[in-house]
Amino acid sequence: MNKINILDESTTNKIAAGEVVERPFSVVKELVENSIDSNADSIVIEIEEGGEKLIKVMDNGAGILPEDLERAFLPHATSKINHIDDLNRIQTMGFRGEALASIASVSKVSMKSRAADNDIGKNITLDAGKIEKIEDIGTNIGTTVVVRELFFNVPARKKFLKSISREFSYISDIITRMALANPEISFKLIHNDKVAMNTFGTGNVVDVIRSVYGKSAAENIVKFEEHGDTASVYGFIGNAELAKGNRNCQSIFVNKRFIKNRMITAAVENAFKSFITVNKHPFFVLFINIYPEFIDVNVHPTKSEIKFMDEREIYKLVFNSVHTALRESLRESFSLEIQEEKPAAFEALDSNILIKEIPRTAESPVFRESVQLPLDLKPEMTSFKAISQKIPDIRIIGQFNKTYIIGEYDGELYLIDQHAAHEKILFERYTDEIRRHDVTVQLLLTPVVLELNNEEYQIYYENIGLFSSMGFKAEEFGQNTICIREVPLILGKPDIKGFFNDVLDNLHKFGSGDAAEVKYNAIAKMACRTAVKAKDNLTDIEMKKLIDELKFIDDPYTCPHGRPTIIKISLNELEKRFKRIQ
Repeated sequence: MNKINILDESTTNKIAAGEVVERPFSVVKELVENSIDSNADSIVIEIEEGGEKLIKVMDNGAGILPEDLERAFLPHATSKINHIDDLNRIQTMGFRGEALASIASVSKVSMKSRAADNDIGKNITLDAGKIEKIEDIGTNIGTTVVVRELFFNVPARKKFLKSISREFSYISDIITRMALANPEISFKLIHNDKVAMNTFGTGNVVDVIRSVYGKSAAENIVKFEEHGDTASVYGFIGNAELAKGNRNCQSIFVNKRFIKNRMITAAVENAFKSFITVNKHPFFVLFINIYPEFIDVNVHPTKSEIKFMDEREIYKLVFNSVHTALRESLRESFSLEIQEEKPAAFEALDSNILIKEIPRTAESPVFRESVQLPLDLKPEMTSFKAISQKIPDIRIIGQFNKTYIIGEYDGELYLIDQHAAHEKILFERYTDEIRRHDVTVQLLLTPVVLELNNEEYQIYYENIGLFSSMGFKAEEFGQNTICIREVPLILGKPDIKGFFNDVLDNLHKFGSGDAAEVKYNAIAKMACRTAVKAKDNLTDIEMKKLIDELKFIDDPYTCPHGRPTIIKISLNELEKRFKRIQ
Protein backbone atom coordinates (compact mmCIF):
# COMPACT_ATOMS: atom_id res chain seq x y z
CA MET A 1 0.00 0.00 0.00
CA ASN A 2 1.34 3.44 -0.94
CA LYS A 3 2.25 5.90 1.75
CA ILE A 4 -0.18 8.78 2.37
CA ASN A 5 1.36 12.15 1.51
CA ILE A 6 0.34 15.72 2.27
CA LEU A 7 0.16 17.66 -1.00
CA ASP A 8 2.05 20.91 -1.21
CA GLU A 9 0.24 24.24 -1.56
CA SER A 10 1.01 24.63 -5.28
CA THR A 11 -0.47 21.23 -6.12
CA THR A 12 -3.61 21.72 -4.03
CA ASN A 13 -4.19 25.12 -5.62
CA LYS A 14 -3.98 23.61 -9.11
CA ILE A 15 -6.40 20.84 -8.14
CA ALA A 16 -8.80 23.50 -6.84
CA ALA A 17 -8.30 25.39 -10.08
CA GLY A 18 -9.59 22.31 -11.91
CA GLU A 19 -12.91 22.85 -10.17
CA VAL A 20 -13.03 26.65 -10.28
CA VAL A 21 -11.12 27.58 -13.47
CA GLU A 22 -12.28 25.44 -16.38
CA ARG A 23 -11.64 28.00 -19.13
CA PRO A 24 -11.30 31.81 -19.53
CA PHE A 25 -15.00 32.47 -18.90
CA SER A 26 -14.61 30.86 -15.44
CA VAL A 27 -11.98 33.44 -14.56
CA VAL A 28 -14.16 36.28 -15.82
CA LYS A 29 -17.14 34.96 -13.86
CA GLU A 30 -15.24 34.76 -10.57
CA LEU A 31 -13.64 38.20 -10.94
CA VAL A 32 -16.85 39.96 -11.98
CA GLU A 33 -18.75 38.30 -9.11
CA ASN A 34 -16.15 39.78 -6.73
CA SER A 35 -16.75 43.19 -8.31
CA ILE A 36 -20.50 42.82 -7.84
CA ASP A 37 -20.00 41.82 -4.20
CA SER A 38 -17.89 44.95 -3.69
CA ASN A 39 -20.98 47.10 -4.48
CA ALA A 40 -19.51 48.46 -7.70
CA ASP A 41 -21.88 50.28 -10.06
CA SER A 42 -19.47 50.26 -13.02
CA ILE A 43 -17.53 47.22 -14.24
CA VAL A 44 -15.28 47.14 -17.33
CA ILE A 45 -14.04 43.82 -18.70
CA GLU A 46 -11.24 43.79 -21.29
CA ILE A 47 -10.43 40.57 -23.15
CA GLU A 48 -7.68 39.71 -25.62
CA GLU A 49 -7.64 36.58 -27.80
CA GLY A 50 -10.62 35.00 -26.11
CA GLY A 51 -9.13 35.49 -22.64
CA GLU A 52 -6.09 33.28 -23.15
CA LYS A 53 -3.75 36.26 -23.52
CA LEU A 54 -5.41 38.82 -21.25
CA ILE A 55 -8.36 39.20 -18.89
CA LYS A 56 -8.74 42.54 -17.17
CA VAL A 57 -11.60 43.43 -14.81
CA MET A 58 -11.91 46.97 -13.42
CA ASP A 59 -14.52 48.16 -10.93
CA ASN A 60 -15.28 51.18 -8.74
CA GLY A 61 -16.34 49.13 -5.72
CA ALA A 62 -15.31 49.30 -2.08
CA GLY A 63 -11.75 48.16 -2.75
CA ILE A 64 -9.49 45.96 -0.59
CA LEU A 65 -7.73 47.11 2.57
CA PRO A 66 -3.90 47.25 2.14
CA GLU A 67 -3.31 44.63 4.84
CA ASP A 68 -5.76 42.24 3.12
CA LEU A 69 -4.28 42.39 -0.38
CA GLU A 70 -1.78 39.57 0.12
CA ARG A 71 -4.26 37.56 2.20
CA ALA A 72 -6.79 37.64 -0.66
CA PHE A 73 -4.69 35.09 -2.59
CA LEU A 74 -4.53 32.55 0.23
CA PRO A 75 -6.73 29.43 -0.16
CA HIS A 76 -10.15 29.77 1.46
CA ALA A 77 -9.56 33.42 2.33
CA THR A 78 -12.85 35.30 2.07
CA SER A 79 -14.64 38.31 3.48
CA LYS A 80 -18.07 36.85 2.64
CA ILE A 81 -18.54 34.36 5.52
CA ASN A 82 -17.03 33.79 8.97
CA HIS A 83 -18.71 30.63 10.30
CA ILE A 84 -20.40 27.50 8.99
CA ASP A 85 -23.80 28.92 9.94
CA ASP A 86 -23.26 31.72 7.43
CA LEU A 87 -23.75 29.20 4.60
CA ASN A 88 -27.45 29.16 5.46
CA ARG A 89 -27.91 32.85 4.69
CA ILE A 90 -25.52 33.62 1.86
CA GLN A 91 -26.37 36.83 -0.01
CA THR A 92 -23.12 37.30 -1.96
CA MET A 93 -22.04 35.76 -5.27
CA GLY A 94 -18.81 34.29 -3.92
CA PHE A 95 -18.14 32.77 -0.51
CA ARG A 96 -15.63 29.90 -0.72
CA GLY A 97 -12.44 31.95 -1.02
CA GLU A 98 -10.94 29.63 -3.65
CA ALA A 99 -11.14 31.73 -6.80
CA LEU A 100 -8.17 34.12 -6.56
CA ALA A 101 -5.78 31.44 -5.27
CA SER A 102 -6.88 29.04 -8.03
CA ILE A 103 -6.62 31.67 -10.79
CA ALA A 104 -3.19 32.84 -9.61
CA SER A 105 -1.85 29.26 -9.60
CA VAL A 106 -2.41 28.84 -13.38
CA SER A 107 -1.56 32.32 -14.68
CA LYS A 108 0.35 35.55 -14.14
CA VAL A 109 -1.74 37.94 -12.07
CA SER A 110 -1.51 41.52 -10.90
CA MET A 111 -4.09 43.24 -8.72
CA LYS A 112 -4.27 46.84 -7.61
CA SER A 113 -6.85 48.18 -5.21
CA ARG A 114 -7.68 51.17 -3.11
CA ALA A 115 -10.31 51.41 -0.38
CA ALA A 116 -12.26 54.62 0.11
CA ASP A 117 -10.56 55.38 3.45
CA ASN A 118 -7.03 55.22 1.99
CA ASP A 119 -5.19 57.92 0.10
CA ILE A 120 -3.10 55.50 -1.95
CA GLY A 121 -3.62 51.96 -3.18
CA LYS A 122 -1.49 48.85 -3.30
CA ASN A 123 -0.45 46.56 -6.15
CA ILE A 124 0.48 42.88 -5.91
CA THR A 125 2.04 40.74 -8.66
CA LEU A 126 2.07 36.93 -8.71
CA ASP A 127 3.52 34.33 -11.08
CA ALA A 128 2.01 30.82 -10.88
CA GLY A 129 0.73 31.61 -7.39
CA LYS A 130 4.03 32.94 -6.01
CA ILE A 131 4.19 36.56 -4.89
CA GLU A 132 6.81 38.54 -6.82
CA LYS A 133 6.15 42.11 -5.73
CA ILE A 134 3.94 44.24 -3.46
CA GLU A 135 4.11 48.01 -3.78
CA ASP A 136 2.22 51.23 -3.08
CA ILE A 137 0.57 52.73 -6.11
CA GLY A 138 -1.67 55.66 -7.05
CA THR A 139 -5.03 54.44 -8.29
CA ASN A 140 -8.73 55.18 -8.20
CA ILE A 141 -11.06 53.77 -5.57
CA GLY A 142 -11.93 50.22 -6.55
CA THR A 143 -10.06 47.15 -7.78
CA THR A 144 -8.39 46.16 -11.04
CA VAL A 145 -7.32 42.56 -11.66
CA VAL A 146 -5.19 41.61 -14.68
CA VAL A 147 -4.76 37.94 -15.62
CA ARG A 148 -2.20 37.11 -18.32
CA GLU A 149 -1.13 33.90 -20.06
CA LEU A 150 -3.84 31.70 -18.61
CA PHE A 151 -2.78 28.03 -18.22
CA PHE A 152 0.80 28.82 -19.26
CA ASN A 153 2.01 26.27 -16.70
CA VAL A 154 -0.78 23.73 -17.31
CA PRO A 155 -0.38 22.80 -21.01
CA ALA A 156 -2.80 19.87 -20.73
CA ARG A 157 -5.60 22.30 -19.81
CA LYS A 158 -4.57 24.83 -22.42
CA LYS A 159 -4.78 22.44 -25.35
CA PHE A 160 -8.46 21.80 -24.64
CA LEU A 161 -9.42 25.44 -25.19
CA LYS A 162 -11.60 26.09 -28.24
CA SER A 163 -11.20 28.81 -30.87
CA ILE A 164 -10.78 32.45 -29.83
CA SER A 165 -14.27 33.39 -31.00
CA ARG A 166 -15.89 30.44 -29.23
CA GLU A 167 -14.08 31.13 -25.94
CA PHE A 168 -15.14 34.76 -26.16
CA SER A 169 -18.74 33.73 -26.83
CA TYR A 170 -18.70 31.90 -23.47
CA ILE A 171 -17.40 35.05 -21.78
CA SER A 172 -19.97 37.21 -23.54
CA ASP A 173 -22.74 34.84 -22.46
CA ILE A 174 -21.87 34.97 -18.75
CA ILE A 175 -21.50 38.78 -18.81
CA THR A 176 -24.91 38.99 -20.48
CA ARG A 177 -26.42 36.98 -17.61
CA MET A 178 -24.72 39.13 -14.99
CA ALA A 179 -25.91 42.31 -16.69
CA LEU A 180 -29.49 41.01 -16.67
CA ALA A 181 -29.23 40.10 -12.99
CA ASN A 182 -27.77 43.49 -12.08
CA PRO A 183 -29.44 46.17 -14.23
CA GLU A 184 -28.30 48.85 -11.77
CA ILE A 185 -24.66 48.16 -12.70
CA SER A 186 -23.07 49.46 -15.91
CA PHE A 187 -21.19 46.66 -17.72
CA LYS A 188 -18.77 47.25 -20.57
CA LEU A 189 -17.21 44.28 -22.40
CA ILE A 190 -14.29 44.88 -24.76
CA HIS A 191 -12.70 42.20 -26.94
CA ASN A 192 -9.49 42.93 -28.87
CA ASP A 193 -10.08 46.70 -28.42
CA LYS A 194 -13.64 46.48 -29.80
CA VAL A 195 -16.70 47.13 -27.60
CA ALA A 196 -18.85 43.99 -27.70
CA MET A 197 -21.46 44.95 -25.10
CA ASN A 198 -22.38 48.03 -23.12
CA THR A 199 -25.17 48.44 -20.59
CA PHE A 200 -25.92 51.69 -18.81
CA GLY A 201 -26.92 50.81 -15.27
CA THR A 202 -30.38 52.37 -15.43
CA GLY A 203 -31.86 49.75 -13.10
CA ASN A 204 -34.40 48.68 -15.74
CA VAL A 205 -34.14 45.05 -16.93
CA VAL A 206 -35.86 45.93 -20.23
CA ASP A 207 -33.03 48.37 -21.01
CA VAL A 208 -30.52 45.56 -20.52
CA ILE A 209 -32.58 43.22 -22.73
CA ARG A 210 -32.57 45.92 -25.41
CA SER A 211 -28.79 46.37 -25.09
CA VAL A 212 -27.83 42.69 -25.26
CA TYR A 213 -30.61 41.10 -27.34
CA GLY A 214 -31.70 44.03 -29.49
CA LYS A 215 -34.70 46.30 -29.96
CA SER A 216 -36.88 43.53 -31.40
CA ALA A 217 -36.50 41.45 -28.23
CA ALA A 218 -37.48 44.36 -26.00
CA GLU A 219 -40.62 44.96 -28.08
CA ASN A 220 -41.82 41.33 -28.03
CA ILE A 221 -41.76 40.43 -24.33
CA VAL A 222 -44.49 40.07 -21.74
CA LYS A 223 -43.93 40.84 -18.06
CA PHE A 224 -45.00 38.32 -15.41
CA GLU A 225 -45.04 38.47 -11.60
CA GLU A 226 -46.28 36.29 -8.74
CA HIS A 227 -45.72 36.29 -4.98
CA GLY A 228 -45.77 33.36 -2.55
CA ASP A 229 -45.17 32.87 1.16
CA THR A 230 -41.44 32.19 0.89
CA ALA A 231 -40.56 33.36 -2.63
CA SER A 232 -41.44 35.85 -5.35
CA VAL A 233 -41.19 35.35 -9.11
CA TYR A 234 -41.01 38.03 -11.78
CA GLY A 235 -39.48 38.53 -15.19
CA PHE A 236 -40.20 38.63 -18.91
CA ILE A 237 -41.15 35.99 -21.50
CA GLY A 238 -40.96 36.46 -25.25
CA ASN A 239 -43.70 35.73 -27.74
CA ALA A 240 -43.49 33.20 -30.60
CA GLU A 241 -41.34 35.58 -32.66
CA LEU A 242 -38.48 35.30 -30.15
CA ALA A 243 -38.66 31.50 -29.75
CA LYS A 244 -35.52 29.66 -30.84
CA GLY A 245 -34.32 26.15 -31.55
CA ASN A 246 -32.08 26.19 -28.45
CA ARG A 247 -32.22 27.45 -24.88
CA ASN A 248 -29.42 30.01 -25.16
CA CYS A 249 -31.80 32.90 -24.53
CA GLN A 250 -33.23 31.53 -21.29
CA SER A 251 -31.96 33.00 -18.03
CA ILE A 252 -32.88 31.97 -14.49
CA PHE A 253 -31.69 33.95 -11.48
CA VAL A 254 -32.19 33.03 -7.85
CA ASN A 255 -31.33 35.94 -5.55
CA LYS A 256 -29.48 37.43 -8.54
CA ARG A 257 -27.36 34.28 -9.01
CA PHE A 258 -27.51 32.78 -12.52
CA ILE A 259 -28.40 29.09 -12.29
CA LYS A 260 -29.51 26.19 -14.47
CA ASN A 261 -32.56 24.28 -13.30
CA ARG A 262 -34.61 21.80 -15.37
CA MET A 263 -37.63 22.05 -13.12
CA ILE A 264 -37.94 25.83 -13.54
CA THR A 265 -37.28 25.60 -17.29
CA ALA A 266 -40.01 22.97 -17.62
CA ALA A 267 -42.46 25.15 -15.68
CA VAL A 268 -41.93 28.10 -18.04
CA GLU A 269 -42.01 26.00 -21.23
CA ASN A 270 -45.16 24.15 -20.18
CA ALA A 271 -46.92 27.44 -19.48
CA PHE A 272 -45.67 28.84 -22.80
CA LYS A 273 -46.77 25.83 -24.87
CA SER A 274 -50.24 25.82 -23.33
CA PHE A 275 -50.91 29.02 -25.33
CA ILE A 276 -48.36 29.20 -28.15
CA THR A 277 -47.90 26.05 -30.22
CA VAL A 278 -44.43 26.42 -31.73
CA ASN A 279 -41.86 23.66 -31.75
CA LYS A 280 -39.20 25.92 -30.26
CA HIS A 281 -37.99 27.07 -26.86
CA PRO A 282 -39.26 30.37 -25.47
CA PHE A 283 -37.12 33.38 -24.66
CA PHE A 284 -37.35 34.32 -21.00
CA VAL A 285 -35.58 36.16 -18.19
CA LEU A 286 -36.80 34.93 -14.81
CA PHE A 287 -35.96 36.14 -11.32
CA ILE A 288 -36.73 34.32 -8.07
CA ASN A 289 -36.27 36.09 -4.78
CA ILE A 290 -36.33 33.63 -1.90
CA TYR A 291 -35.21 33.54 1.72
CA PRO A 292 -31.63 32.15 1.75
CA GLU A 293 -32.48 29.51 4.34
CA PHE A 294 -34.90 27.86 1.85
CA ILE A 295 -32.13 27.09 -0.69
CA ASP A 296 -28.67 25.50 -0.72
CA VAL A 297 -26.18 27.14 -3.09
CA ASN A 298 -23.23 25.03 -1.96
CA VAL A 299 -24.01 21.95 -4.07
CA HIS A 300 -21.85 22.61 -7.15
CA PRO A 301 -18.25 23.87 -7.54
CA THR A 302 -19.28 26.59 -10.00
CA LYS A 303 -22.40 27.50 -7.98
CA SER A 304 -24.49 27.06 -11.16
CA GLU A 305 -26.94 24.69 -9.46
CA ILE A 306 -28.92 25.09 -6.25
CA LYS A 307 -31.37 22.99 -4.24
CA PHE A 308 -34.80 24.22 -3.19
CA MET A 309 -36.39 23.08 0.04
CA ASP A 310 -39.80 22.84 -1.71
CA GLU A 311 -39.48 22.36 -5.48
CA ARG A 312 -43.22 21.83 -5.98
CA GLU A 313 -44.02 25.25 -4.58
CA ILE A 314 -41.46 26.90 -6.86
CA TYR A 315 -42.78 25.02 -9.92
CA LYS A 316 -46.34 26.08 -9.17
CA LEU A 317 -45.32 29.70 -8.56
CA VAL A 318 -43.36 29.91 -11.83
CA PHE A 319 -46.00 28.14 -13.94
CA ASN A 320 -48.87 30.25 -12.61
CA SER A 321 -47.05 33.56 -13.09
CA VAL A 322 -46.11 32.85 -16.72
CA HIS A 323 -49.46 31.24 -17.54
CA THR A 324 -51.44 34.20 -16.18
CA ALA A 325 -49.28 36.76 -18.01
CA LEU A 326 -49.58 34.98 -21.37
CA ARG A 327 -53.33 34.53 -20.95
CA GLU A 328 -53.81 38.25 -20.32
CA SER A 329 -51.52 39.14 -23.23
CA LEU A 330 -53.43 36.91 -25.64
CA ARG A 331 -56.76 38.27 -24.40
CA GLU A 332 -55.58 41.79 -25.23
CA SER A 333 -54.34 40.74 -28.67
CA PHE A 334 -57.69 39.16 -29.59
CA SER A 335 -59.41 42.44 -28.90
CA LEU A 336 -57.49 43.99 -31.81
CA GLU A 337 -58.89 44.01 -35.34
CA ILE A 338 -57.99 40.80 -37.23
CA GLN A 339 -57.17 41.20 -40.90
CA GLU A 340 -58.33 38.51 -43.28
CA GLU A 341 -55.43 36.59 -44.82
CA LYS A 342 -55.20 35.77 -48.52
CA PRO A 343 -55.14 32.10 -49.55
CA ALA A 344 -51.60 30.73 -49.66
CA ALA A 345 -51.97 29.69 -53.31
CA PHE A 346 -52.52 33.32 -54.39
CA GLU A 347 -49.88 34.90 -52.14
CA ALA A 348 -48.05 37.67 -54.00
CA LEU A 349 -44.33 38.00 -54.16
CA ASP A 350 -42.68 39.93 -51.35
CA SER A 351 -42.39 43.52 -52.56
CA ASN A 352 -38.96 43.61 -50.96
CA ILE A 353 -37.53 41.19 -53.55
CA LEU A 354 -36.25 42.64 -56.82
CA ILE A 355 -37.58 40.08 -59.32
CA LYS A 356 -39.49 40.88 -62.49
CA GLU A 357 -43.11 39.85 -61.92
CA ILE A 358 -44.94 38.04 -64.75
CA PRO A 359 -48.62 39.06 -65.05
CA ARG A 360 -51.24 36.47 -64.14
CA THR A 361 -54.00 35.41 -66.48
CA ALA A 362 -56.96 33.17 -65.97
CA GLU A 363 -54.82 30.21 -67.08
CA SER A 364 -51.59 31.23 -65.34
CA PRO A 365 -50.01 28.93 -62.75
CA VAL A 366 -50.83 29.25 -59.08
CA PHE A 367 -47.24 28.50 -58.07
CA ARG A 368 -45.27 31.40 -56.66
CA GLU A 369 -43.54 32.88 -59.69
CA SER A 370 -40.02 32.87 -58.25
CA VAL A 371 -39.80 29.09 -58.27
CA GLN A 372 -42.76 27.44 -59.95
CA LEU A 373 -43.12 28.90 -63.45
CA PRO A 374 -43.11 26.49 -66.43
CA LEU A 375 -39.68 25.56 -67.71
CA ASP A 376 -39.88 27.63 -70.88
CA LEU A 377 -40.79 30.78 -68.91
CA LYS A 378 -38.08 30.52 -66.25
CA PRO A 379 -34.92 29.09 -67.87
CA GLU A 380 -32.57 30.51 -65.21
CA MET A 381 -34.20 28.28 -62.59
CA THR A 382 -33.32 24.99 -64.33
CA SER A 383 -29.55 25.08 -63.95
CA PHE A 384 -29.22 22.23 -61.48
CA LYS A 385 -28.31 18.95 -63.19
CA ALA A 386 -28.54 15.26 -62.51
CA ILE A 387 -26.77 12.28 -63.98
CA SER A 388 -29.67 9.97 -64.80
CA GLN A 389 -33.45 9.74 -64.76
CA LYS A 390 -34.68 8.10 -61.55
CA ILE A 391 -38.40 7.68 -62.29
CA PRO A 392 -40.12 6.81 -65.61
CA ASP A 393 -41.94 9.15 -68.01
CA ILE A 394 -45.26 9.15 -66.18
CA ARG A 395 -48.34 10.20 -68.16
CA ILE A 396 -50.36 12.58 -66.02
CA ILE A 397 -54.01 11.69 -65.60
CA GLY A 398 -55.02 14.46 -63.21
CA GLN A 399 -55.04 15.77 -59.65
CA PHE A 400 -56.84 14.19 -56.69
CA ASN A 401 -58.10 16.34 -53.79
CA LYS A 402 -55.81 19.16 -55.00
CA THR A 403 -53.03 17.32 -53.16
CA TYR A 404 -51.93 14.28 -55.16
CA ILE A 405 -50.93 14.03 -58.82
CA ILE A 406 -52.25 10.86 -60.49
CA GLY A 407 -50.26 9.29 -63.31
CA GLU A 408 -49.64 6.01 -65.13
CA TYR A 409 -46.77 4.23 -66.83
CA ASP A 410 -46.47 0.73 -68.24
CA GLY A 411 -49.66 -0.55 -66.65
CA GLU A 412 -48.89 0.83 -63.18
CA LEU A 413 -50.56 3.62 -61.23
CA TYR A 414 -48.50 6.41 -59.61
CA LEU A 415 -49.56 8.81 -56.83
CA ILE A 416 -47.27 11.80 -56.25
CA ASP A 417 -47.56 14.03 -53.17
CA GLN A 418 -47.20 17.45 -54.80
CA HIS A 419 -45.97 19.19 -51.62
CA ALA A 420 -43.40 16.53 -50.66
CA ALA A 421 -42.14 16.26 -54.25
CA HIS A 422 -41.69 20.00 -54.73
CA GLU A 423 -40.11 20.31 -51.28
CA LYS A 424 -37.46 17.73 -52.24
CA ILE A 425 -36.79 19.42 -55.58
CA LEU A 426 -36.14 22.76 -53.90
CA PHE A 427 -34.02 21.14 -51.18
CA GLU A 428 -31.72 19.32 -53.61
CA ARG A 429 -31.50 22.29 -55.98
CA TYR A 430 -30.33 24.60 -53.21
CA THR A 431 -27.85 22.15 -51.64
CA ASP A 432 -26.47 21.45 -55.12
CA GLU A 433 -25.92 25.16 -55.75
CA ILE A 434 -24.15 25.49 -52.40
CA ARG A 435 -21.79 22.61 -53.18
CA ARG A 436 -21.01 24.09 -56.60
CA HIS A 437 -20.49 27.57 -55.06
CA ASP A 438 -22.96 28.89 -57.60
CA VAL A 439 -25.92 30.09 -55.54
CA THR A 440 -28.26 32.41 -57.44
CA VAL A 441 -29.09 35.37 -55.23
CA GLN A 442 -31.79 37.99 -55.15
CA LEU A 443 -31.21 41.63 -54.26
CA LEU A 444 -33.42 43.07 -51.54
CA LEU A 445 -34.83 46.50 -52.31
CA THR A 446 -34.93 47.16 -48.58
CA PRO A 447 -32.05 45.48 -46.68
CA VAL A 448 -33.02 43.41 -43.64
CA VAL A 449 -31.37 44.55 -40.41
CA LEU A 450 -30.85 41.69 -37.96
CA GLU A 451 -29.91 42.27 -34.32
CA LEU A 452 -27.97 39.38 -32.78
CA ASN A 453 -26.88 38.73 -29.23
CA ASN A 454 -23.15 38.43 -28.52
CA GLU A 455 -23.02 34.65 -28.88
CA GLU A 456 -25.01 34.64 -32.13
CA TYR A 457 -22.78 37.38 -33.54
CA GLN A 458 -19.64 35.42 -32.69
CA ILE A 459 -21.05 32.34 -34.44
CA TYR A 460 -21.93 34.47 -37.48
CA TYR A 461 -18.50 36.14 -37.49
CA GLU A 462 -16.79 32.76 -37.28
CA ASN A 463 -18.80 31.49 -40.27
CA ILE A 464 -18.99 34.55 -42.57
CA GLY A 465 -17.62 32.54 -45.48
CA LEU A 466 -20.19 29.83 -44.96
CA PHE A 467 -23.10 32.29 -45.07
CA SER A 468 -21.63 33.82 -48.20
CA SER A 469 -21.50 30.39 -49.84
CA MET A 470 -25.19 29.95 -49.01
CA GLY A 471 -26.13 33.12 -50.90
CA PHE A 472 -26.30 35.65 -48.07
CA LYS A 473 -24.54 38.96 -48.55
CA ALA A 474 -24.37 40.79 -45.22
CA GLU A 475 -22.29 43.54 -43.67
CA GLU A 476 -21.78 44.95 -40.19
CA PHE A 477 -24.35 47.54 -39.21
CA GLY A 478 -23.40 48.58 -35.70
CA GLN A 479 -22.75 46.64 -32.52
CA ASN A 480 -23.80 42.98 -32.94
CA THR A 481 -26.02 44.01 -35.85
CA ILE A 482 -25.79 42.95 -39.49
CA CYS A 483 -27.47 44.25 -42.62
CA ILE A 484 -28.53 41.56 -45.13
CA ARG A 485 -28.61 42.86 -48.71
CA GLU A 486 -28.80 39.67 -50.78
CA VAL A 487 -30.43 36.29 -50.08
CA PRO A 488 -30.63 32.99 -52.01
CA LEU A 489 -33.18 33.13 -54.86
CA ILE A 490 -33.82 29.40 -55.05
CA LEU A 491 -36.17 29.40 -52.07
CA GLY A 492 -38.57 31.94 -53.49
CA LYS A 493 -40.10 34.25 -50.90
CA PRO A 494 -37.88 33.56 -47.90
CA ASP A 495 -38.44 34.11 -44.21
CA ILE A 496 -35.04 35.77 -44.07
CA LYS A 497 -34.76 36.22 -40.32
CA GLY A 498 -36.19 32.78 -39.56
CA PHE A 499 -33.89 30.97 -42.00
CA PHE A 500 -30.82 32.91 -40.87
CA ASN A 501 -31.57 32.12 -37.21
CA ASP A 502 -32.18 28.43 -38.02
CA VAL A 503 -28.70 28.25 -39.58
CA LEU A 504 -27.20 29.96 -36.51
CA ASP A 505 -28.94 27.42 -34.24
CA ASN A 506 -27.59 24.49 -36.24
CA LEU A 507 -24.10 25.97 -36.21
CA HIS A 508 -24.29 26.36 -32.44
CA LYS A 509 -25.27 22.69 -32.05
CA PHE A 510 -22.93 21.09 -34.60
CA GLY A 511 -20.10 23.58 -35.12
CA SER A 512 -18.73 24.67 -38.48
CA GLY A 513 -18.70 22.26 -41.39
CA ASP A 514 -19.97 21.64 -44.89
CA ALA A 515 -22.76 24.14 -45.54
CA ALA A 516 -25.01 21.65 -47.30
CA GLU A 517 -24.69 19.02 -44.55
CA VAL A 518 -24.56 20.90 -41.25
CA LYS A 519 -27.44 23.17 -42.25
CA TYR A 520 -29.65 20.28 -43.43
CA ASN A 521 -32.53 21.01 -41.05
CA ALA A 522 -32.62 24.73 -41.79
CA ILE A 523 -32.67 24.16 -45.56
CA ALA A 524 -35.33 21.45 -45.20
CA LYS A 525 -37.57 23.78 -43.19
CA MET A 526 -37.23 26.59 -45.72
CA ALA A 527 -37.93 24.23 -48.64
CA CYS A 528 -41.04 23.04 -46.79
CA ARG A 529 -42.29 26.60 -46.26
CA THR A 530 -41.70 27.59 -49.89
CA ALA A 531 -42.95 24.48 -51.69
CA VAL A 532 -46.40 24.26 -53.25
CA LYS A 533 -48.93 23.23 -50.61
CA ALA A 534 -51.68 20.66 -50.41
CA LYS A 535 -54.98 22.06 -51.74
CA ASP A 536 -53.15 24.16 -54.36
CA ASN A 537 -54.91 23.62 -57.68
CA LEU A 538 -52.32 22.84 -60.37
CA THR A 539 -52.65 23.06 -64.13
CA ASP A 540 -51.50 20.24 -66.42
CA ILE A 541 -48.42 22.30 -67.33
CA GLU A 542 -47.46 22.73 -63.67
CA MET A 543 -47.96 19.05 -62.87
CA LYS A 544 -45.85 18.04 -65.88
CA LYS A 545 -43.08 20.47 -64.85
CA LEU A 546 -43.07 19.08 -61.32
CA ILE A 547 -42.79 15.47 -62.52
CA ASP A 548 -40.11 16.36 -65.08
CA GLU A 549 -37.95 17.98 -62.39
CA LEU A 550 -38.55 15.14 -59.93
CA LYS A 551 -37.17 12.62 -62.47
CA PHE A 552 -33.64 13.97 -62.35
CA ILE A 553 -32.89 14.73 -58.70
CA ASP A 554 -30.59 12.46 -56.69
CA ASP A 555 -33.25 11.01 -54.40
CA PRO A 556 -36.80 11.60 -55.67
CA TYR A 557 -38.43 9.00 -53.43
CA THR A 558 -38.60 10.80 -50.05
CA CYS A 559 -38.84 14.41 -48.90
CA PRO A 560 -36.10 15.91 -46.63
CA HIS A 561 -38.14 14.83 -43.60
CA GLY A 562 -38.37 11.20 -44.72
CA ARG A 563 -41.96 11.11 -46.03
CA PRO A 564 -42.55 9.34 -49.39
CA THR A 565 -43.00 11.58 -52.42
CA ILE A 566 -44.30 8.92 -54.78
CA ILE A 567 -46.24 5.67 -54.40
CA LYS A 568 -46.55 3.00 -57.12
CA ILE A 569 -49.52 0.63 -57.30
CA SER A 570 -49.27 -2.29 -59.73
CA LEU A 571 -52.15 -3.57 -61.85
CA ASN A 572 -52.00 -6.87 -59.96
CA GLU A 573 -52.55 -5.08 -56.63
CA LEU A 574 -55.61 -3.31 -58.02
CA GLU A 575 -57.04 -6.46 -59.56
CA LYS A 576 -56.53 -8.40 -56.32
CA ARG A 577 -58.40 -5.72 -54.41
CA PHE A 578 -61.32 -5.76 -56.86
CA LYS A 579 -61.44 -9.58 -56.73
CA ARG A 580 -61.59 -9.49 -52.93
CA ILE A 581 -64.52 -7.10 -53.14
CA GLN A 582 -66.35 -9.42 -55.58
